[in-house]
Amino acid sequence: QVHLVESGGGSVQAGGSLRLSCVASGSTSGRNCMGWFRQAAGKEREGVAAITPDTSSPYYASSVEGRFTISQDKAKNTVTLQMDSLKPEDTAMYYCARSLFFRLAPRLSASDFDYWGQGTQVTVSS
Repeated sequence: QVHLVESGGGSVQAGGSLRLSCVASGSTSGRNCMGWFRQAAGKEREGVAAITPDTSSPYYASSVEGRFTISQDKAKNTVTLQMDSLKPEDTAMYYCARSLFFRLAPRLSASDFDYWGQGTQVTVSS
């Protein structure tokens, strides 16, 4: 079992920044990809960013590339999502998730992730 806990969400004005953190505990091996997804009200869950165990090949959705940065601290079992230049359309519940795999597919799919956090709300006002 792997337990994921997100923190760092909140409310911010457009153009602002937030930093989300996800701490993993339990049966963590450090050999799985980790990702962030988001789900806005009335919309499907969307893959935002993900990182491979060796941190060499991060993935970003086109909607956030250049504004969001994913990083990982294996010593602390923590994955971080730095979100800059936030836009109202970034408003959503953000979820941390652990992948079943050690490589990333060209496109993030929620079905590739087996453990999920409870989510943290991000609200961006215009």
